[in-house]
Amino acid sequence: MKIAQVGYGYWGRNLMRVGCALKKAQMVLCCDTDPATREALKSAHPNIEFCDDYATIPDRADIDAVIIATPAGLHYEQARAALVAGKHVLVEKPLALTSREARNLIALAKKKRLTLMVGHTFLYNDAVRYVKEKIDAGELGEIYYASFTRLNLGSVRHDVDALWNLAPHDISIAQYWFGEKPDRVSADGISCLQKGIDDVAFLNLHYPSGRFAHIHVSWLAPYKVRQAIIVGSRKMLVCDDTSPDQRVMIFDKGIDRKDLPGKAAALPFQNFAQFTLIQRAGDILIPKIPFREPLQVELQHFVDCALKGQKPLTDGWNGLEVVEILEAAEKSRKRKKERLEK
Repeated sequence: MKIAQVGYGYWGRNLMRVGCALKKAQMVLCCDTDPATREALKSAHPNIEFCDDYATIPDRADIDAVIIATPAGLHYEQARAALVAGKHVLVEKPLALTSREARNLIALAKKKRLTLMVGHTFLYNDAVRYVKEKIDAGELGEIYYASFTRLNLGSVRHDVDALWNLAPHDISIAQYWFGEKPDRVSADGISCLQKGIDDVAFLNLHYPSGRFAHIHVSWLAPYKVRQAIIVGSRKMLVCDDTSPDQRVMIFDKGIDRKDLPGKAAALPFQNFAQFTLIQRAGDILIPKIPFREPLQVELQHFVDCALKGQKPLTDGWNGLEVVEILEAAEKSRKRKKERLEK
């Protein structure tokens, strides 16, 4: 399968590096409008053709698939053009900037019988998959809540804010771990560097099962953090993507509620005096999880799905769910800001 890539920025260079080592696929072309990237590409990948006009790519008969790693505002039109031309498409997150656009891409890919996939890379992380197994197996007990923190200093965007840029990662992980859609979404944020573009955002997701997820993202923080904490009735878990050897830690800790004897045990709890809370602390497990580069797993999955006609883990519907949550968060932030301005 011959692949063209659009966008050779920071993440695009990683995509090209990994793409050149794929099985059953060949990276043949890179497109970028920045003239400086031509020399950078030539130096790193001298055998890759370069162009600066995306409009020339969809009609090329020698291209089977397109990887899109451009600013979010270009995703929809570029993905649509590729699908119309009969190309399989992998789009970096977010899939689109509106759910309507995302649905259009899904419908078009279905009509053309093409693979449409979104780059929710963390769902191809072996540590994230390990946590999913523990949740599904009930090892943590009843899941009470999850808290996600994704911070760094820099990589400030001008086209989208921190919520749209960073939160898709954690939203996609929460959806993967919980396996359900939130029925209530609220969000808030502040813009410090650029008016109207939030540098810090806080997102709350309430699920029908009673589970809750809190997401805190920022590109204005003193150091890098990529951490998720899950609290269950039996155990607690920390997933730290920045740790070299402790990516997952499982704590046999919790608070157990012990019923009082007699009639109180048979009646619904009416007040604090009717039950006793017991703090429990046990062992800490640091499992050995073999590491594979998530991006390599993701791109190979894209190639395999396109060649075999299989459904990707992060297909268009998966991308749509994330966009719908971001839209709901956007509405929540807008309502809060309008109330403050009154």
